[in-house]
Amino acid sequence: METFLRDIAEILRHPYVALIFITALAFDFINGFHDAANSIATVVGTRVLRPFQAVCWAAFWNFAAAWFFGVHIANAVAKWVHVEYITVDVIFAGLIGAIVWNLITWFVGLPSSSSHALLGGLGGAAIVHAGKTQGVLYTAKVVATVEFIVLAPLFGLVLGLIFVAAVMWAFRKTTMMKVDRWFRVAQLGSAAAYSLGHGTNDAQKTMGIIAALLYATIWSNHQTEFAAGKVQFPFWIVLVCHAAIGIGTMCGGWRIVKTMGMRITKLRPYDGACAEIAAATSLFTSAALGVPVSTTHTITGAIVGVGAMHRISAVRWGVARQVVWAWVLTIPCAALVAAAVQCALQTFHR
Repeated sequence: METFLRDIAEILRHPYVALIFITALAFDFINGFHDAANSIATVVGTRVLRPFQAVCWAAFWNFAAAWFFGVHIANAVAKWVHVEYITVDVIFAGLIGAIVWNLITWFVGLPSSSSHALLGGLGGAAIVHAGKTQGVLYTAKVVATVEFIVLAPLFGLVLGLIFVAAVMWAFRKTTMMKVDRWFRVAQLGSAAAYSLGHGTNDAQKTMGIIAALLYATIWSNHQTEFAAGKVQFPFWIVLVCHAAIGIGTMCGGWRIVKTMGMRITKLRPYDGACAEIAAATSLFTSAALGVPVSTTHTITGAIVGVGAMHRISAVRWGVARQVVWAWVLTIPCAALVAAAVQCALQTFHR
């Protein structure tokens, strides 16, 4: 508590730092709001829970994730950009780029990656600030993050296929009515597991941004440690970020829920459970490896996988194609918005 009060008091002494800190938490809230569909779409699409019950369940596990999996992803995000190019303007512009793109895709009802919007936003702002592409830190973690644009949905798809095939074989002699009844209960656990993975993956991205901001400002006397990769995360940062994403999830956007849970393919309770377990397995693995991945890509791939297992035509490929286009455009569009904001800030400071 003493550390929390001291750091908050220091943040409030610097109005611009306070503004960016609030903007980071706003991004975290919008991330939860935007990605609520990821956490609840299948459990709502199968009608196991009503929307309000589902968001409350997901929000609880989003917050509970603060006590699991460490801060490996937060460390990776905090070091996405070269330390000499991490300025308050770059962080602010990057956050605005990510927030604007998230709101645009929410408005049109398309699931997109908050992770990649943040990567694009920070990259675009850093490149403008540095005047060269070396503004982005090309480490194995950055390369892995970009690679997982393709790999995350593929892992989700393959695991979804495997899990639903295993369930169909295991219960092949059981009536569908009994299977549905059993998996209505099981899906509560699978939805909790997915929300736990979503919370630990996405809240940590904001934790990394806040740490980078504080090391660039009120913790500037520890920048040598930051440059050496020794990033510290007081537990108050962890709790605040998980609380913000949990509250955002409780206010989740219904537009994207309909796309994820109803428009891509028709889901039964065992389909939803298999999709959630497949996605949760991928997210737990990425958290352990410290690779930020898109929870949106992962659950979408899993939903497509379980749908395709029944028959290829069960997947509405036109909707899936629109979702893929949103993924492709996320990094460059967020980067362009952030670059424009960074140019405006540089002009203002002259």
